Amino acid sequence: MACSKPKEFEYRDVRKVKLNSLGFNQSTLSFEIVYYNPNQFGLDLRKVDSDVFIDSLFLGKFQLDTIMHIDRMSEFALPATIQLDMKNLLKHSASMLFHKEVLIEARGTVKVGKGGLFKTVPFNYQSKQALNLF
Repeated sequence: MACSKPKEFEYRDVRKVKLNSLGFNQSTLSFEIVYYNPNQFGLDLRKVDSDVFIDSLFLGKFQLDTIMHIDRMSEFALPATIQLDMKNLLKHSASMLFHKEVLIEARGTVKVGKGGLFKTVPFNYQSKQALNLF
């Protein structure tokens, strides 16, 4: 069991969404992503580097560069800040208004480890999310 491969974190929720700054070229959005660690052991998360897309449209980069301990078999929240490419978002926003759901995708790497030994692991997260604008 000690040598078993860690199970992937399970996505649970997004909360505390806040628009920190609004600009014509770039805006900043912060939120927390809630996950569950299904492993029988705790892990340390060191770094996350990801590109975020909505319906295959590049939205921005999500990066986290801090050491965070994740307890075994527990929920945890990743603080996230993303720089939004407003030109690209506004260019395609009209088509998003007519969809009830959007495909949110994050592709990147996460550096996790235990006992000071870290490994960079690629991930590709996709989820359909309801878009309730009205």
